[in-house]
Amino acid sequence: MNVVQSISSPLIHPTAVVDEDVTIGDGTRIWHFSHLGKGCTIGERCSLGQNVYVAPGVRIGSNVKIQNNVSIYEGVELEDDVFCGPSMVFTNVLTPRSAFPRNTSRHYIRTIVRKGATIGANATVVCGNTIGEHGFVGAGAVVTHDVPSFSIVVGNPARVIGYACLCGARLVLEPGGAHCQGCARIYLIRGGQLSTR
Repeated sequence: MNVVQSISSPLIHPTAVVDEDVTIGDGTRIWHFSHLGKGCTIGERCSLGQNVYVAPGVRIGSNVKIQNNVSIYEGVELEDDVFCGPSMVFTNVLTPRSAFPRNTSRHYIRTIVRKGATIGANATVVCGNTIGEHGFVGAGAVVTHDVPSFSIVVGNPARVIGYACLCGARLVLEPGGAHCQGCARIYLIRGGQLSTR
């Protein structure tokens, strides 16, 4: 096992499998039965729960929380501060067939989860979509289209039902903007897009 590590070593459970040329950032914790594929990069202060799989070459940002039983396949990228709930699912091929393998990088369709986004337990993200910054995908939702930044989506297919604050609380909408009852942040809405003041 050839793990490229920074000065402050991460915590790696003895049952985890770490392939060659993996980069793991300071303060990251890798828990039971997880598998990190060759050449993947995990940022600082991440937590990968039990039975997490990270495919070869995948890039995961810093302060990312990946709960139990999640697979991050080739073609998926997680930016900083992303939360992946237990047993949520990413895909990376649109038309899989057992008899016609589509298991090379030329078949994989890119999926990006932007900074600060949350994906709830048992949600499914169909490949080729982007979860916008601080977007919030509800538990069990099926994402078939891009999720706008700060929006809350639920259902199958996932649809926008509101907006989420940086802190994760649902925003209270008002003419031209929104505010958070949890942390008191105030937002503007311009052209259907949410932004902080």
